[in-house]
Amino acid sequence: MSGFAAVLSLLGLVLFSTAAFYGMAWAMRVTRDPLTAQPFGAGLEPTEHAVSRFHVRWYTVTMLFLAFDMEMVFMYPWTRVISMMGPSAVIEMFTFLAILLAGVVYAWREGALRWA
Repeated sequence: MSGFAAVLSLLGLVLFSTAAFYGMAWAMRVTRDPLTAQPFGAGLEPTEHAVSRFHVRWYTVTMLFLAFDMEMVFMYPWTRVISMMGPSAVIEMFTFLAILLAGVVYAWREGALRWA
């Protein structure tokens, strides 16, 4: 039974600490309207509203970034095991890179990378 008491006391301590930190943050907040709050430590006045929209072009750039980010996620382990896998690993990775390149060529051809 002492094991349960230790777990319950630790859970109580965690809940109390969490409530205390939220209470301190609520008591020390600067403004009650988060949309008009000044940025912390930035030093510059905001030029746009806090919930302003981004241009649709940025979503395309973000998707391309994520595609190439995933490429790097898969290439690092590939470089670690290429000596064990042999030529099949090279063929698989270049197939993967060809599929990504086809996506970039398609986006380029459709004009998704044009800024004007």
